[in-house]
Amino acid sequence: MKFPVSELIERVHPPPISEVKGWLAAANPKLALIDLCQAIPDYPPPPELIDHLELVMRDPLTSRYSIDEGLPEVRESVCRAYRRLYDARIDPSQICLTIGASQALWLAMVTLCRAGDEVIVQLPAYFDHPMALAVLGIRCVFAPFDETSGGLPDPATIAGLITARTRAILLVTPSNPTGAVTPSETIDELHALARRHNVALVLDETYNSFITGGVRPHDLFRDPDWGDHFVHIASFGKTFALTGYRAGMLAASARFIEHALKAQDTMAVCQPRVTQHAVQYGFEHLSGWVAQNRVMMERRHEVFRAEMAKSGNPFRLVASGPFFGWVAHPCAGKSGRAVARRLVEESGMLLLPGEVFGPGLEGYLRLAFGNIKEEVIPEAVQRFREFQT
Repeated sequence: MKFPVSELIERVHPPPISEVKGWLAAANPKLALIDLCQAIPDYPPPPELIDHLELVMRDPLTSRYSIDEGLPEVRESVCRAYRRLYDARIDPSQICLTIGASQALWLAMVTLCRAGDEVIVQLPAYFDHPMALAVLGIRCVFAPFDETSGGLPDPATIAGLITARTRAILLVTPSNPTGAVTPSETIDELHALARRHNVALVLDETYNSFITGGVRPHDLFRDPDWGDHFVHIASFGKTFALTGYRAGMLAASARFIEHALKAQDTMAVCQPRVTQHAVQYGFEHLSGWVAQNRVMMERRHEVFRAEMAKSGNPFRLVASGPFFGWVAHPCAGKSGRAVARRLVEESGMLLLPGEVFGPGLEGYLRLAFGNIKEEVIPEAVQRFREFQT
């Protein structure tokens, strides 16, 4: 390649998952690989969903575009589900179906921000968010990680970071990478803060179907004017085990969605129809199946916590939830990347280094529970205990 590329994208680190999976060639061949790297459900969609999609694929319309925001009947199904989960005051005009939560984040940011604007991001941050902001020329202002709170956001700290250039407060709950759920009361405080400063509170709630006990994540959607300062990002790929279908959503005020559709039309046109039909079927028929999987992930989390708490483990569990664990490694002065690479090469363990989730996090590692069966968790933690520091 002889021509230059954007300086903004040149400065962005390559995708962390791809980097870490590149280490597999050096993995310990004597040990079965334990994959704690990527947050993908290890179970397939239920057979009845696949049977339904086989019929859908026979319809010639399935191969065509839908309207940009998605089929009205699919968006209405999502609204009905959100009325159950959130007691939401929501209607289809406030929804745009997207190519995964990642595209929803892009739509939200290009609608909110110009190059040079600022977005406050809580550390540890889901790595795709700072990457996207950097590519767009948006300044990422990090709210510091506080280990004593397990990385939960502090509204007073975030308030001190707001400037005239701030356009949004961006938060992932349940957190990727820590698994921690931001309490509803804290979300209320952050929403009030956003309202006072006339900025947006953007919540990425990709894992909202995996909150322990299935409790309501927050009450923001109950306010009939919720769209004034709240933007919601969702992924149904985790909920219905459809990660390869790229099933996401942006929810905001009808006026915000009108503007976002200008970018949607130039970026993707629409979420694929087959994905939309999968989402509709999931919300109309699979609530019990989703609840069973949530309980299974809760059980994996409980077993992992119990195993980590046993004596003789040099790794320390800092925060966790049904999908993730955030662990402090014992190798003083070593980066998370160096420790994670050793864990692949010596212990057959694939996971992510803390520094890909933001600056100053080299002392940590992220573990994802999506790929690990409950019966394998004791073996995984035993490999931590046997790791030579």
